[in-house]
Amino acid sequence: MRVFLGALRHLRPAETFWRPCLIPFCRQYLVGTEENEIANAIKNRSIAAPGPYSELCEALISDQVGKAPALLVPSCTAALEMAAILLNLQPGDEVIMPSFTFSTTATSVVLRGARPVFVDVDPSTFNLDPEAVARAIGPSTRAIFVVHYAGVPADMESLLLIAREHGIKLVEDAAQAYGSFYNGQPAGSHGHLSCFSFHGTKNISSGEGGALVINDRDLLERAEIIREKGTDRAKFLTGQTAFYTWQDIGSSMVVNEMTAAFLSVQLRAAAHITERRLEQWRRYKAALAEPAAQGHFSLPDPPRNCKHNAHCFFVVLPSREIRADLMQHLRAFGINAVSHYVPLHSSPAGQRFGRQVGPMPNTQRAADCLLRLPLWHDLGSDQEVVIEAILDWCSKEGSRNAYAQIGQ
Repeated sequence: MRVFLGALRHLRPAETFWRPCLIPFCRQYLVGTEENEIANAIKNRSIAAPGPYSELCEALISDQVGKAPALLVPSCTAALEMAAILLNLQPGDEVIMPSFTFSTTATSVVLRGARPVFVDVDPSTFNLDPEAVARAIGPSTRAIFVVHYAGVPADMESLLLIAREHGIKLVEDAAQAYGSFYNGQPAGSHGHLSCFSFHGTKNISSGEGGALVINDRDLLERAEIIREKGTDRAKFLTGQTAFYTWQDIGSSMVVNEMTAAFLSVQLRAAAHITERRLEQWRRYKAALAEPAAQGHFSLPDPPRNCKHNAHCFFVVLPSREIRADLMQHLRAFGINAVSHYVPLHSSPAGQRFGRQVGPMPNTQRAADCLLRLPLWHDLGSDQEVVIEAILDWCSKEGSRNAYAQIGQ
């Protein structure tokens, strides 16, 4: 391994910076039977939605999240937009959410004319800080959108208590958390509505795809109408009505059978995929424990009552400049390690459509200092290359710090 690293080190900087990454940040895992299922969907001439594969996917997702109804949709973005409609968000309404999240957590709210209210996150998990949420509650607050960052569920007990005390809805943005658990209950089973992603970067993937889980069953009938272009087509397909008609606002938020066929294979392999990723996650944690103890960076430390799905493994560096140095060092070895979100409260659209409540030190720390390492189902020996490269950087960083102290 060290011979390999030494060979890379002799390349000129321009060559190492511009060469394609030998080790990408993520890679789509294929079970191996996806093509067979897609071919079967085509053979049966069952391509449009809904169909047997989408129904199978919905059943598998429902089983995962405690038997609540699940609707397969084109993306987690679509699920969030449906959730915002189902909550009847209106202009003047406010929705509390973390600033450290993807843009569509907020755009789903803005599209209804409501305002995102950005608050800070917990310093260890980078999930919503319940105390920050409580301080942001106001007369216009209608909902809390909770993000389970890196597949580690947020403090749902505290957040649900806040929601109940104020009579507001709670939506789980569980895009990264399929297969995770909080207090023994599946992520996605706590909120009134929950949204999952099956994007190509997620553990379970169909390239594009998502699901809306409806824990509040009073919302199910309207959710089916919204998904079917605002019509009661779902009732028509089950023989509950002779014709289907326009009933409400909505859009085309169904998934074709070829995508569902691909996803069905992934969902059936979810437990295996999760366990393999957890093996890689634990290997990182063990191998990097010593340099973390030496102060080079901090490592994720999920709460004991959370069983996460190893969506990603990250290190948190002392500063933005030190993170950039480690990123450049890894890039020299063909390793693509990446940062994550630009905080929404500081973005142009965030400043135009939303508002910030309270200081954001933990959000800014995550934005400036967090670095995600390559992780996928069959990372294998590539993980040793990543670890060795990080240890190599730590030894040089230690030498630089020692030299600086001597100079003082």
